[in-house]
Amino acid sequence: MLRNYLLTALRNIRRNASFSAINIAGLALGMTCSILILLWVQHEKSIDGFHENSDRLFQVYERQYHDGQIDAGYFTPGQLGEEMRKVLPAVEYGTNLAWEDKLTFQAGDKIIKQSGNHAGEDFFKMFSYPLIAGTPATALNSPVSIAISRKMANDFFGSPAKAMGQTLRFENRKDLKVTAVFENITDLSSIKFDYLINWQTFLENNQWAKDWGNNGPRTVIMLRKGTNPRTFEASIKKFLDGYNKEQSKKFYIEMGMQPYSETYLNSRFENGKMSGGRIEYARLFSLVAVFILVIACINFMNLTTARSVKRSREIGIRKVIGARRISLVGQFIGEAMVIATFAFILGFILVFLLLPAFNSITGKEIHIPVTDSAFWLCIVLLVVFTGFFSGSYPAFVLSAFQPVKVLKGTMKFSNKSILFRKGLVIFQFMLSVILIIGTIVVSKQVGYLQHRNLGYDRENVIYIPLEGVLPEKFPLFKEEILKQPGIAGVTRISGTITDISNGTGGVEWEGKDPNSMPMFTQAGVGYEFVKTMNLQLKAGRDFNKDFATDSSAYIINEAALKIMKLKNPVGSPITFWQNKGTIIGVLKDFHFQSLHEPIRPIIIRLMEKNGWGTALVRTKPGQTKQALAGIGEVCRTINPQFPFSYQFSDEEYQKLYKSEQVVDKLANCFAMLAIFISCLGLLGLAIFATLQRTKEIGIRKVLGASITSLFTMISKEFMLLVLIAFFVAAPLAWFALDNWLQQFAYRTEISAWIFLLAGFAAMFIALATVSYQAIKAALTNPVKSLKTE
Repeated sequence: MLRNYLLTALRNIRRNASFSAINIAGLALGMTCSILILLWVQHEKSIDGFHENSDRLFQVYERQYHDGQIDAGYFTPGQLGEEMRKVLPAVEYGTNLAWEDKLTFQAGDKIIKQSGNHAGEDFFKMFSYPLIAGTPATALNSPVSIAISRKMANDFFGSPAKAMGQTLRFENRKDLKVTAVFENITDLSSIKFDYLINWQTFLENNQWAKDWGNNGPRTVIMLRKGTNPRTFEASIKKFLDGYNKEQSKKFYIEMGMQPYSETYLNSRFENGKMSGGRIEYARLFSLVAVFILVIACINFMNLTTARSVKRSREIGIRKVIGARRISLVGQFIGEAMVIATFAFILGFILVFLLLPAFNSITGKEIHIPVTDSAFWLCIVLLVVFTGFFSGSYPAFVLSAFQPVKVLKGTMKFSNKSILFRKGLVIFQFMLSVILIIGTIVVSKQVGYLQHRNLGYDRENVIYIPLEGVLPEKFPLFKEEILKQPGIAGVTRISGTITDISNGTGGVEWEGKDPNSMPMFTQAGVGYEFVKTMNLQLKAGRDFNKDFATDSSAYIINEAALKIMKLKNPVGSPITFWQNKGTIIGVLKDFHFQSLHEPIRPIIIRLMEKNGWGTALVRTKPGQTKQALAGIGEVCRTINPQFPFSYQFSDEEYQKLYKSEQVVDKLANCFAMLAIFISCLGLLGLAIFATLQRTKEIGIRKVLGASITSLFTMISKEFMLLVLIAFFVAAPLAWFALDNWLQQFAYRTEISAWIFLLAGFAAMFIALATVSYQAIKAALTNPVKSLKTE
């Protein structure tokens, strides 16, 4: 029987080649989309899950309570990891981690910048990064230890074996010994590094990290086997009380922890609690995959029922000779399974061909896991679901035909059946309209992020890291740079202007509430900072070398002034970290973090002689190329031990919204795919409708109906379906997108024109789809249609 069903299915596919091709293509596109999203979601969820001790690894975070607010984040004191291991028996290992940094190394004549991090000696005992040479116990056990990647070992020494025991000059100030070589980090790790340096070196270069009142590094701990994580988390809640002297009733910190494998997808805090993160995008595109697959299945249903009239006599004869309904249902679902299998084969080929482009869009290195049994189980379930879901409705409808009516040629579909098929089209286009509206809003928000006025001019600004002798020779560096062609201004900052995040509560001023301890963001800058960055002053002036008192002067923003409530801020005394000074300027609020965050109060101090930071060089419009040539020459002359490197401010700003840009590109692709598949479904219903009304159209033509009137008669019914879909989709799309936009402190508006554009686009696409079939039916010779009796 199965062999008979298979042969029948193959004959029907061959007999109706064009119809079958449309059906297979629709399902194949739906499966292609679903498989790509499945691979992406699986990849996202597997990040950081490869560590053998994953169930015992936890990321520590802080909740800071102040002025009725709760701020939470992963930034912790620089000695917390080692201290927790020492004093808490339940902690087997602990390490601090800094941030990815691109630093300079030298071996012989080779001077290369590499990206990496600093970590404690327990790092390789906790994490399962494979070592090619060295052991976890000795990889980072010395203040002069450095572990490097296979790539870095090859770049400097030719091979991992030759690298062991060799010396690398670090930032031209310290010699480090290669004590381990690890395999190149894959994109299944949330942290990327080509080197790891012992944590003591970080503390040597960042004395502030030794103060328990300062935060910045991350802390990861590994609990001993048998430790209950919830009980342990409750026990460390007040751990910092004995270390942080700044804690009081007006400001105190609680500690919590999160499974390390969950931090990549769940890293956003709201009111001190986890509130999502990248997991929302994984859920969103999983839903999109289901939407598109359902659209493809509905398309199959409509196309199959549209062709059912041509198979009605076959069904009637089968029933007359004794075929039971259950066997007919099995036959039609079997045919759907065969088509679904062909669709999967085509879809899998498309996945293989499209995967490089998909990786380029998402920035991933996704591969088809051909050896993963769980993946193939998902694929089998996908094919079975697609075949059964798409074939079930046609199977039950076709198997219900009454043989007497069929063989007499009086077979008609009930109004309920026709209404159901129309409902399917409405549902299809409802999902498509939601995707269209979503695509427009996401693109609008991404454009808003890219072009919003930040309160300063980020165009034509170059970041140059101050390394080697540049910090101590910054006045000379600045003087020489200003002599070069195409330079408009030079200043410096302690970090980068696109990501100022260092916070403090150590600010005092006249009239401050003694029971209040608001948090301020702080940054150190050089002379002419305001002028160089084209910031807007509301009152006062910029830092200027002509004023010797500027070493104890401060500039605040409007948000800080709002907290301080100073009527005449310029000239008012202020104490910052026990250093008394005066306010010399008030800046109009500007964005110094991602637009996910509101503008926070900031205090800016003069740090012209700081030992680290970034030079900010503004070039004249259209002269960036020649300016870079001059800057490079100055850097090589003053700082020959360090290769010249730079970043553009606008490019660094764009990196803040990499996730949104990926979502925008994927949304565009999947929306177009959903619309195309929906059009196939609408085409199926148009074919079905014109077949049902063949005689009516013929009679109307005989009675003098014009082609235009016939076209309008056929088309308006489908336009009504799309219009209904739009009115159902619009409020659903608004609700979902408004909720998505809430994660941005600054966001675009969901304007009425977006819905109007989406509605007109859907109507136009639908009209274009049915017009061919409508015109074809209107042009058909009425003699042929009336001779079908």
